[in-house]
Amino acid sequence: MLRRLLKSEAKQNFRYFIKWTMYAILSGLVIGCVGSVFRRGVDFATKNWSTHPECILLSPLAGVLIVGLTKLLKEEKNGGTNTVIDSITEGKHITVRTAPLIFTSTILSHLTGASVGKEGAALMVGGSLGELFSRLLRFDEKDQKIAIMCGMSACFAAIFETPMAAAIFPMEMISIGIMYYAALIPCIFAAFLGAGVSAYFGNQPEQFPVTNPLPFTIPAAATAVCFGALCAGVAILFSIALYRGHRYTNRLLPNPWLRVIAGGVLLILMTGVNRMYFSGGYDFNGGGFFLMEKAFAGEAPWYAFAFKLIFTCICIWAGFKGGEIVPTLCIGACFGSLFAVLTGQSAALYMACGTVALFVGMTNCPFSSLLMAFELFGYEAMPYFAVVIAVSFTLSGYYGLYSSQKFPYSKTRAVFINRKGPRKYWKK
Repeated sequence: MLRRLLKSEAKQNFRYFIKWTMYAILSGLVIGCVGSVFRRGVDFATKNWSTHPECILLSPLAGVLIVGLTKLLKEEKNGGTNTVIDSITEGKHITVRTAPLIFTSTILSHLTGASVGKEGAALMVGGSLGELFSRLLRFDEKDQKIAIMCGMSACFAAIFETPMAAAIFPMEMISIGIMYYAALIPCIFAAFLGAGVSAYFGNQPEQFPVTNPLPFTIPAAATAVCFGALCAGVAILFSIALYRGHRYTNRLLPNPWLRVIAGGVLLILMTGVNRMYFSGGYDFNGGGFFLMEKAFAGEAPWYAFAFKLIFTCICIWAGFKGGEIVPTLCIGACFGSLFAVLTGQSAALYMACGTVALFVGMTNCPFSSLLMAFELFGYEAMPYFAVVIAVSFTLSGYYGLYSSQKFPYSKTRAVFINRKGPRKYWKK
């Protein structure tokens, strides 16, 4: 009897392994190619506006095209990454139209210097294609959820070149504290394949290796704890600004055409003010990797994190697409650089700590944040990363980017709470 049971279980596990390995190969190769093309498109758009900054003057036109495309594809009610999360937790449908809409809208946003990211778009493109493949292969509802997460991992890895974080992030972000381990093999395989395809196309990862960090002594640990708490505060501020500002903007300008035009004009004016009276460049336009390089070297202006936060909020409120993840990393990096200058710490070390501390405060994904820290900054500063991530994750409460995230268990007590994300804080 026991032998028969073990044999049956072994067959089931083997079938699962073969099935999802084959699907991960398909997803990693196909969605990895899409993600690689998307990455190339965003890189081209970024290079275009940075070499021809007059393109920023076209941001109202780009916004109009985004709104027009959204209406043409009948995607006005698309909730962004929250829609992808709802497709896994509640079985909601992701339309096939989501992928081309986000693909095109993100590139249009980057062409005109909007302060938006690309990884949030990657999650939506990958999730949309993952659901499409699952329907073509006639997967049931449970397998469809795995297929969506697999697609998210492949596209995220192809765009950001952090396959370890890309593999875990879709499994972790859905329901905080509960991992969808059934998706572990397909997500890992698809993520590394997606990153490999991206590398084959010549895409290079963004890395800022932190070497020879300060010894992790008790005073150093105490400093890291204080910094993690400050990052939690910035995450709360950013979260409230994004969502309350979005709601107030929609009330003030309910017409999406006028809203995006006003946002584009405001982006132009703010860029001009920055050029004339502050940094003199275009530091706060685009995703923010140029600014992260300055922060890593300790050369970012002291007000950089606040300006980047404001630029990002305005672009998101207006309706530009691409997501908030890269701007989040940039804001955290600049805040870390400022903290280092004020306290006499290493700018490179605290730029890295700020990047991952704000990321975890906005996404509520500590394991993905730690893996991202290793892939972006190396392993030498691991104790610092672990401390700031833990502190920021705990003290940021239930705020964050995704209102559809579920929190089955409390962050501070061993109790079942079964609540969604930060909605109750925003409805004031």
